[in-house]
Amino acid sequence: MTPASADARNRDPELDLLAERLRRTRDYLGMSQQYVCDMTGIPRSAVSDIERGARRVDSLELKKLARLYTRPVSYFLAKEEDADPGEHALAGMPRALVGLTDGDWDEVLSFAEFLKYRRAQDEAPNTEQDGEHVTPSRPAE
Repeated sequence: MTPASADARNRDPELDLLAERLRRTRDYLGMSQQYVCDMTGIPRSAVSDIERGARRVDSLELKKLARLYTRPVSYFLAKEEDADPGEHALAGMPRALVGLTDGDWDEVLSFAEFLKYRRAQDEAPNTEQDGEHVTPSRPAE
């Protein structure tokens, strides 16, 4: 047995899931490891090791990463492989909305409505009539 295969067999699946979630979120947000290092003070080599599952992340590092990635810590620690960031984000909403003005609240609500509408458009079946593309109309409010 090679040392690499012994190492792979002894890996903690929860550590691998956490590492993958952190890497995927950083990639999704378009952040480089160097940017994460600069913004959190976590050495770049540590960020790389954490994302590969070669190093455990401590609680303060995870808190810094979650803050930078605007995700609640609970999302990164969820045991479900297909954890929905949206569900975990709801837990952090009250903290994120503190200090907003009435105008800000209106914008947040408008954006939520836009996202809901866009999702409905994406999920609606596209129909063709006489070669013309027909887009379903916006639902009444």
